[in-house]
Amino acid sequence: MLVNHGVAPRKQFSSRMLVFDIWQDVLQHLVSYILLILVVVSAFSVIYYTHVNRQTTSELEQLYTQRDELDIEWRNLLLEQNSLAEHSAIESRAKKLLNMKRPDSDSEIIITLE
Repeated sequence: MLVNHGVAPRKQFSSRMLVFDIWQDVLQHLVSYILLILVVVSAFSVIYYTHVNRQTTSELEQLYTQRDELDIEWRNLLLEQNSLAEHSAIESRAKKLLNMKRPDSDSEIIITLE
């Protein structure tokens, strides 16, 4: 039993020394570890913002395409409005759809206000 008591404290002592040596090594190279962490964080930041930039560029291209489609539709609607606003177009549609005709001079009544 005496032999076991002698071996156990040496292992505890050596493990304490190992932890102490590691701690001193960390403190000695603390600046290097901090710089390493900053480089890794910077690398992940570049990856993330590159991804965000690509997504935003894709969305912008879709919006440009949608804008162009709406612009074409607007121009077509302007052309249609102009063609429908012409007097002859209105008259011909009134004749076709509503069976309207121009009144003759006998059916005209002139009203005067006193």
